[in-house]
Amino acid sequence: MKFDESVVAILKRKGTEVFSVSPHVLVYDALRELAGRDIGALLVTQHGRLVGILSERDYARKVILLGRSSTETEVKEVMSPAVCVATTDSIDSCLHLMTTARVRHLVVMDRAEVAGVVSIGDLVNWVISA
Repeated sequence: MKFDESVVAILKRKGTEVFSVSPHVLVYDALRELAGRDIGALLVTQHGRLVGILSERDYARKVILLGRSSTETEVKEVMSPAVCVATTDSIDSCLHLMTTARVRHLVVMDRAEVAGVVSIGDLVNWVISA
């Protein structure tokens, strides 16, 4: 395993299933989805188009620390812009991007379509197994 392999190698290992919510869903319901699936982020999509990402970090920083209620706040109010990479991007470039952009999840795009999501944990596991 090399770091110059494309990020698709990770998707082949972990799978390409992605989970998403509407921007109008309450944060509480999105958190239930995160917990139920044991994942750290959900894509936010509207009319089949990627519009952002909601992570546990968004919840902690934009809901809890600001004293907002997850049962009264919609996802669109606290989601972050999705940081995207191409299927052809190398694992090494993904690691660098995560570090510089200070994000824990990257959306992998194949042209204009979502091909999958990789987390910092996925990348670290790849490095460890290499």
